[in-house]
Amino acid sequence: MRKGSKNSPHKGILPSIVIMIYLLIPLVVTVIYSLFRKWTDIVPEGFSLGAYGELFANQEFVQSIGRSVLLCIVPIAITVGIILLAMFATTLYFPGLEKYVQMICMIPYTIQGVILSVSILSLYVSSKTFLSNRLVMLFGAYSVIIMPYIYQGIRNGMRTIHVETLIDAAQMLGCTKLYAFFRIIVPNIISSVIASSLLAVGIIFGDYVLIRNLAGTSYQNMQIFLYQTMKSDSIKASAVFVVIMCITFLIAAVTLYMNRREKNRK
Repeated sequence: MRKGSKNSPHKGILPSIVIMIYLLIPLVVTVIYSLFRKWTDIVPEGFSLGAYGELFANQEFVQSIGRSVLLCIVPIAITVGIILLAMFATTLYFPGLEKYVQMICMIPYTIQGVILSVSILSLYVSSKTFLSNRLVMLFGAYSVIIMPYIYQGIRNGMRTIHVETLIDAAQMLGCTKLYAFFRIIVPNIISSVIASSLLAVGIIFGDYVLIRNLAGTSYQNMQIFLYQTMKSDSIKASAVFVVIMCITFLIAAVTLYMNRREKNRK
């Protein structure tokens, strides 16, 4: 191979490094800013972890983390349950309807958060049922938003195994289709379910529009807490942002690990 060959494995490494550094600069600057008391000159002054100490000593911040976790768990559990039941029905009983299920699950890709929140408010805010509860509306909105990601993950996981063969084998041993699906098929695609669920967690964690429009400041999650903190203390707001980014990076790392483990199993 010639020295300047187009197939050189090192080609493109330098541009990738430059892009990565460029993208990380805002995060690095934010981290530095959150670790000092003052930065009015070229060099920041007064190294301190006081902003983080105040945050985790603040009961409202700790509660906002708990609310953010709750906002992730409930919609993901609802969506995963619905998608699994839909895939069970279309795979074993109505295979011709799978394309319509896929079409319905892909629709939320085209819906903007503002449009969805305004539509939900106009439909349910005056309802006299439990659907008028702001938290219920928020759970429903997030269930819709994350549907494409959950569906795609479960669908990809099911395509890696022979569902019909496993179900037939289980029926020969006396199992019902429903039992075989949830006790044999689901455990075999659990890594795909977890990976898509973690991706959905990242989407919900990063949302501000839906919760601001549907719940306002009455249900303060981490994004609302960040918005309110920015009005009073920029250093503390930077610390909040760093905590959110750390949680997001942790979610991304777990997702990558699950995807890699799934590939190794294949």
